[in-house]
Amino acid sequence: MNVQKENIGIFGKVNSGKSSLMNLFLQQDASIVDSTPGTTADTKISLMEIHGLGPVRLFDTAGVDEGGLLGEKKKEKVFSNLKECDLVLLVINPETDDVSQESEIIDLARELNKDLLVVYNVFGEVDATILAEHIKRLEGDLPLLQFYKSIYFSVIDVGRRAELLDFILSNYVPKSKPKSLLPFIEKGEYYVLIIPMDAETPAGRYLRPQSMVEEHITRNWGHPVSFRMDLNAGRGSDSQKEKDRYLSFLSEFKRKPKMIITDSQAIDLVAPWTPDEVSVTTFSIVMINHMSGGKLSMFVDGLKALSSLRSGDKILIVEACNHSRIEEDIGTVQIPNYIENNFPGVVIEHNFGREFQDNNHLANYSLIIHCGGCMISSQKLMARLRDLSNVDVPVTNYGLFLSYIQGPDVLKKVLMPWNIECSF
Repeated sequence: MNVQKENIGIFGKVNSGKSSLMNLFLQQDASIVDSTPGTTADTKISLMEIHGLGPVRLFDTAGVDEGGLLGEKKKEKVFSNLKECDLVLLVINPETDDVSQESEIIDLARELNKDLLVVYNVFGEVDATILAEHIKRLEGDLPLLQFYKSIYFSVIDVGRRAELLDFILSNYVPKSKPKSLLPFIEKGEYYVLIIPMDAETPAGRYLRPQSMVEEHITRNWGHPVSFRMDLNAGRGSDSQKEKDRYLSFLSEFKRKPKMIITDSQAIDLVAPWTPDEVSVTTFSIVMINHMSGGKLSMFVDGLKALSSLRSGDKILIVEACNHSRIEEDIGTVQIPNYIENNFPGVVIEHNFGREFQDNNHLANYSLIIHCGGCMISSQKLMARLRDLSNVDVPVTNYGLFLSYIQGPDVLKKVLMPWNIECSF
């Protein structure tokens, strides 16, 4: 089962106590603590369970005020991490004189609508009155601080962990409640999974979307049934034979299956072959809706950009993972072939894995075509969508694109289970 995890990031300047706060959370020395500036060279991510909040990822980030070229690279990584986080913990030394870096963190958190809490890390013995004066001065230098709940203590004091957790639980309400993978599952109904199993399919297990869908249907008292379709036969001289085999399989059910969920690359066969009374959608559509928190309509709207493509426009095809690719790979072969044949002069580029995070030219694209996003976290996908929304670049999805190119009837069919209508 895919359990949604909250991402909690620890941010601040060099030597503000970020790694010590991480260790306080985990009750162990997971992060190296040293007074040498720049000890945290890269983001350290740890998993833990917080009672009342559930499973979380903790991000211990580098200081944002380290100088030089390396410092700038670290800062870029830190701000990239912030985009993925649900809750920002800003660690501040109350005696700091310059709040420009804290201001940058708060500005970005506000821009991205992130929850933010302030932890004032008290160094040494400080009189309560003097400490209050320090904090009042900081709020005067950075007025936005007054809008955020804060707590102060020494983060190396292991006895303050319960207080820290209570502070978070009292002031943070998780937003990333997981969307149902298949909200339309009905108890006792049959659901057919079309799984072609090409040379890319690993032996011994289903691909992640397939296993997630099968598990979800079973957990919700439905009955998943798999069918291996031969795509080569279906598109070749044995097309009628493969179609008859598929229809014969469907006819064996005493009660018709409620839905067909197919690999996107088989939609050209499954959609026309499946009886009209049986719903159809694709694994890729299921995953992008789930991983984006139910924002499927956003990806549907992105298809509209295809009608206005002109020679010289650029399309970015994005895959969240790096995998071995075969001759008929969707992202590097099937989609590019269609675009080249139907949109002469349109430039196609690719980003694989982490390349998207480093792409500073997103505004130059007329359309982004994204995979199902099953190999990254929901927060990472949402961070990508925020980036695209900020530069006003439309985005669609593999499954939607492959359905779209089969014609409006097929697109309408795969969207019907989601109660989404489109007029193009």
